Amino acid sequence: MTTDKKTLTVKLVKSPIGTRVDHRATVRGLGLRGVNSTRVLEDTPAVRGMINKISYLVQVL
Repeated sequence: MTTDKKTLTVKLVKSPIGTRVDHRATVRGLGLRGVNSTRVLEDTPAVRGMINKISYLVQVL
């Protein structure tokens, strides 16, 4: 049995320095560390909401 999970690749393209504390926490919650770091994340409503919150800092590939 195969379970094909949908995934999103998220890349941090702008530094979170100088942004709101909760936005920096969201960046860390997604597992992004430095600028140009990428993560492959499961496509869930929670992850989509986090990406939407910090959309000005990330790029979805």
